[in-house]
Amino acid sequence: MSSGSEEQRDLSPKASDERKDSFSSLETEKESSVDFRQLETNDQCRPYCRIRMERQEQTNTSIKQFIIRKLQKSCQCSPTKAKNMIYDFLPVLRWLPKYDLKKNILGDVMSGLIVGILLVPQSIAYSLLAGQEPIFGLYTAFFASIIYFLFGTSRHISVGIFGVLCLMIGEVVDRELHKAGYLPAGIAPSFGVISNESTLISNMSDMICDKSCYAIKIGSTVTFLAGVYQVAMGFFQVGFISVYLSDALLSGFVTGASFTILTSQAKYLLGLNLPRSNGVGSLITTWIHIFKNIHKTNLCDLITSILCLLVLLPTKELNERFKSELKAPIPTELIVVVAATLASHFGKLKENYNSSISGHIPTGFIPPKAPDWGLIPNVAVDAIAISIIGFAITVSLSEMFAKKHGYTVKANQEMYAIGFCNIIPSFFHCFTTSAALAKTLVKESTGCQTQLSAVVTALVLLLVLLVIAPLFFSLQKCVLGVITIVNLRGALCKFRDLPKMWRVSRMDTVIWFVTMLCSALISTEIGLLIGVCFSMFCVILRTQKPKISLLGLVEDSEIFECMTDYKNLQTKPGIRVFRFIAPLYYINKESFKSALYKKTLNPVLVKAAQKKAAKRKLKEETMTLSGLQDEVSVQLSHDPIELHTVVIDCSAIQFLDTAGIQTLKEVRRDYEAIGIQVLLAQCNPSVSDSLVRGDYYKEDEENLLFYSVYKAVAFAAESQTQKGLCVLNGISSVAN
Repeated sequence: MSSGSEEQRDLSPKASDERKDSFSSLETEKESSVDFRQLETNDQCRPYCRIRMERQEQTNTSIKQFIIRKLQKSCQCSPTKAKNMIYDFLPVLRWLPKYDLKKNILGDVMSGLIVGILLVPQSIAYSLLAGQEPIFGLYTAFFASIIYFLFGTSRHISVGIFGVLCLMIGEVVDRELHKAGYLPAGIAPSFGVISNESTLISNMSDMICDKSCYAIKIGSTVTFLAGVYQVAMGFFQVGFISVYLSDALLSGFVTGASFTILTSQAKYLLGLNLPRSNGVGSLITTWIHIFKNIHKTNLCDLITSILCLLVLLPTKELNERFKSELKAPIPTELIVVVAATLASHFGKLKENYNSSISGHIPTGFIPPKAPDWGLIPNVAVDAIAISIIGFAITVSLSEMFAKKHGYTVKANQEMYAIGFCNIIPSFFHCFTTSAALAKTLVKESTGCQTQLSAVVTALVLLLVLLVIAPLFFSLQKCVLGVITIVNLRGALCKFRDLPKMWRVSRMDTVIWFVTMLCSALISTEIGLLIGVCFSMFCVILRTQKPKISLLGLVEDSEIFECMTDYKNLQTKPGIRVFRFIAPLYYINKESFKSALYKKTLNPVLVKAAQKKAAKRKLKEETMTLSGLQDEVSVQLSHDPIELHTVVIDCSAIQFLDTAGIQTLKEVRRDYEAIGIQVLLAQCNPSVSDSLVRGDYYKEDEENLLFYSVYKAVAFAAESQTQKGLCVLNGISSVAN
């Protein structure tokens, strides 16, 4: 974009200073903020050449050619490419042969042991949250650790049971159990099923399936579908979906879901046998049921819960406060589980006080079984939200720890990894998994170097599954509920970060509150959907009401900045520089036009005033009147417009749509109608192309676009100097 060979004067501050003596007689008194010294010119100033830039030629490729090229590239095969594909699909083959045994083995073994010890009580506890038997939680944690070791690219995250996903699985399980005709917990099913929990596993392969058997069918089917969705997202490389789940949104969602988790576990702490509430407003409904049945509280369970809380909460705080000094966190949860199991067994709390216990946890593995394909239509929609939350949490944590430790992860491979962590275990009676922040922090702080620590964790869980699991027969469910609630500390403590979040970004704080309240008071799925929609609405709102400002020149520079933000900026009389910080499209086009007219001059009103004055003058000339002419009409028709150029800084306009282009055309037409020229500066290639395609200017009007605001202002000042005087038609310039 360049003009002809017309020479322009050099308006740089340096040139102006060098020739100060040559035109000192022409200088007038300095004005405080409207003196534009850098642009003072005369006939002796050396001319400057307009910047010339040639655009790269863009080849127009049809969709057919694009697809053919992509297919050819994808279908090409060579030994090197095949090897890289295998290594990318199974990253363990790339790093395991290079494993530094002396450097990494101690940290990996230590972190694997500690995480495995922590996972045992948590897996059993979260099984209740997912509506499953304790053994299935152990299965889930075991298989997830092994599979992520093979497919994952992060060295530090711990993949396993995550409380929010367990809650979402549990809600689906309870809904489908109710549809199938199973009665609430503690009541025998109505159609010839086995109600004795101790015989559950031995009858899994029988033709008759009891409530717990049907529950894991539902859980594994949802898990299978969630895994399929995640692998599909990885295959089609749609990891960008996670960008719609901002940190504020995810944090608010997890905190809101934590209130629902706490509510669902409260009945275990009180020893109440209540049905699980589902659907909209389940949190409020559950608390209503709890208070209605508060007189049925089991004192033994209540006392046990209080004692466990008094032990776990302080030790958790100690672990957090002294984590830099402790070589390994104190495994308080395991100690509490062992102590509570011994107390329950030898005190015979089940027989003497009717305390609810975990029941028989068998050893070994159940033969694999395919998910129930008939349930897929019922749970397909639920699996979408579960899959998105699962991969968003996993990708976010993996990228966070990779950045912290100086390596890279592949987002699409992470989706493959977490997808296979759900698909394969779904055939082994498992439910949905993802990365978990609390266990990942423990893993990192105890010296983890690679995912070999996940194998050590799996060995710990395998030992429990083969040998130790039956020893937890007498473990009270209230202890598991306490463990679940205590692990919500991190999410519930997010309230302490709100003042800082408010100072940094009020919009993010509002998104956090809306998502948190909707997830807690309505439901987790609807809360997530509302949070995403509200977050996108906030983005649109920011572009609909963006920041607008007039700019002034920074002294001794070519930089223009906002006049309301900075002092001592210089302006050129007759020139207004306007900045609009947002894309210009159909949503904010009216906001753009009204703000521009308000900050500079409203050409529509000026034109209307001119027409009105002209009519009044014509009328007065045709009438024979004695006396003075109307002074107002004369002033309207003869006072000059001080403003002669409007420069629009387009550096913050990312793109234009058809409405935006039409708005710029209208603005230019309105201003030119009263003798004011409109110049555009710092348009990016996308905006420039849109202006060309939208016929904003003709071939001989390329001088309306400039590569910098300074050049545009200099051009405006020089062109006005060459004219010798401003356009004289209209009323005085409107102030800022």
